Amino acid sequence: MEKYLVIVESPAKAKTIKKYLGSKYDVKASMGHVRDLPRSQTGVDVDANYEPKYITIRGKGPILKDLKTAAKKAKRIFLAADPDREGEAIAWHLAHSLDMDLDSDCRVVFNEITKNAIKDSFKRPRKINMDLVDAQQARRVLDRLVGYKVSPLLWKKIKKGLSAGRVQTVAVRLIVEREKEIEAFQPEEYWKIKGIFSASGEDFEAQFYGVGGKKKELSNEEEVKEILSTIKGKQFKIDSVQKKERRRNPSPPFITSSLQQEAARKLNFRAKKTMMLAQQLYEGIDLGKEGTVGLITYMRTDSTRISDTAKTEAAEFIEKEYGEQFVNRSRVEKKSGKNAQDAHEAIRPTSVMYHPRDLKNYLSRDQLRLYKLIFERFLASQMASAVLDTMTVDLENNGINFRATGSKVKFPGFMKVYVEGNDDGKKEEDRILPDVQEGMKVEKKDLEPTQHFTQPPPRYTEARLVRTMEELGIGRPSTYAPTLDTIQKRGYVALDEKKFVPTELGELVLEMTLEFFPEVFNVEFTAKMESDLDEVEDGKENWIRIIDDFYKGFEKKLKIAEEEMQKVEIKDEPAGEDCEKCGHEMVYKMGRFGKFMACSNFPDCRNTKPIVKDIGVTCPTCHEGTIVERKSKKKRLFYGCNRYPDCEFVSWDKPIARTCPKCNSMLVEKKTKKGKVVQCVSCDYAEEEAK
Repeated sequence: MEKYLVIVESPAKAKTIKKYLGSKYDVKASMGHVRDLPRSQTGVDVDANYEPKYITIRGKGPILKDLKTAAKKAKRIFLAADPDREGEAIAWHLAHSLDMDLDSDCRVVFNEITKNAIKDSFKRPRKINMDLVDAQQARRVLDRLVGYKVSPLLWKKIKKGLSAGRVQTVAVRLIVEREKEIEAFQPEEYWKIKGIFSASGEDFEAQFYGVGGKKKELSNEEEVKEILSTIKGKQFKIDSVQKKERRRNPSPPFITSSLQQEAARKLNFRAKKTMMLAQQLYEGIDLGKEGTVGLITYMRTDSTRISDTAKTEAAEFIEKEYGEQFVNRSRVEKKSGKNAQDAHEAIRPTSVMYHPRDLKNYLSRDQLRLYKLIFERFLASQMASAVLDTMTVDLENNGINFRATGSKVKFPGFMKVYVEGNDDGKKEEDRILPDVQEGMKVEKKDLEPTQHFTQPPPRYTEARLVRTMEELGIGRPSTYAPTLDTIQKRGYVALDEKKFVPTELGELVLEMTLEFFPEVFNVEFTAKMESDLDEVEDGKENWIRIIDDFYKGFEKKLKIAEEEMQKVEIKDEPAGEDCEKCGHEMVYKMGRFGKFMACSNFPDCRNTKPIVKDIGVTCPTCHEGTIVERKSKKKRLFYGCNRYPDCEFVSWDKPIARTCPKCNSMLVEKKTKKGKVVQCVSCDYAEEEAK
């Protein structure tokens, strides 16, 4: 019996879809793209309207042969790649390779892999959307022209193996420019005065606010002394009491960028890992008797929109689980960002009936953690606003003003399920003030002045960088994680305590590219190009014209760079020690994972060593070696003896050069959400702050 042939990208997706379609359908996986531009050449004919030269990807021959055999026997072919530009391009390439009629209704798309969504999509097949294909082709051709024209130039002028990319170089630029801001930053002194006051036997905290009812900043110790000397006696008068009811709305459901940010904050996941796990949840998880089920909607999206069906299901679940008062009945849905394509729904569970507590036996630990995050965020987005009682109390003594603020959750609303994280990791807590009245006297118990200095802008974490790229319009949901991955693999940036730091190589490559291509590798151009690609997708712009407008100016700049760019010789820096294998000097080299030590007698001697940092602590195990910083295969920092493998001491926590005053064992420095603490490894001794 002739079957319908359905082609998807992955075996996992094929398995899930097959379950819903039944025996009349043969579902096969293309394993992603089957055609692409050749790796050995630019593959774009600039003299023939930028015609791409597509070839079968190496290793895909057997897969394509199998698909062609199945296609010849099929009653009809459906192309069911992901519902985005990339998926549309995969379908188009497959149609070409299988000699299909490009005008036939062969394309099926679905935002979630559920029985209803799959069945529905096969009732409404459509033609391949050439606007989507053209937008993907334009990006591919543009990136190929930039990468394959600038990268060989860097090989000739700096060193082999370097690359430049339209989006990746701008991401490196953001990191380098932030580092320059930090280096140029001049800290400014400022002071705070914390006061502890008592009202009716109840203590509360207030901060110095100003003088004579006007806010005043304290910039030095002399100003602090002047304020303290002006205060007379221990009594302060309650100048004003303001009580308000404040409503707090939940965050919208996840889009790609917010999922990557929140997974980094709350789960400590890298962007690449988040997308890998989300792909698994989308394509389907084996739930035992129920079979394989797609648990979340499509994970590459910039829209916060939710279907009416999902809203109704969520409302029924919330009412049953938490009560009718927790259901959102009136709030208007927040619109997607200005750069959003709004092609798909937000990321949500395919059904709230798949509760995380019921999936523990079917998901891996990390799959469950990510699914729980997506589930709770979506559920909270459909819940009622939280109501907080806020209170502001102004205190006065001889013209000196202090202010106390407090808040208390009156009705938790969505906060019962989920509260969005923040980059500094601080948790919100109730701060309850005593019930004081205007004109009342309170007693000052203590005033504590503290000196502070303004801090430079923080380095980018993965979460911060993704958020910045999204705000600036650089890249799109499908490009954030690959971009972050690429700039690290190239050795242009490194992660130091989960924050991006540019390498010398990254700074050098950026400096050279910006000197000759300032218009190409800037934020405005990159953002405008993303906007132009969106216009192509919407059928409002011709992709060839966009490429042509760019390439005419770019080609001229390229010729100037080839003639004028100076050759830079990266000299190996002496490491200050000799090779233990051949006696030649060791030198520092730059590799894809940063600096390392190598023998200067290469290639005759191929000895290499990682660079280790001695922290100045004697090994507590052998008492001969010293403790050095090392990195695991997953780039996690740990501490070990420099005599390894003779001494196998290791510690994830940083040892310090003191012993425990109680038991004389090793003390280590631990990082907690509240800061650094010193603890003994053998007894209960602990210090609140690292000394």
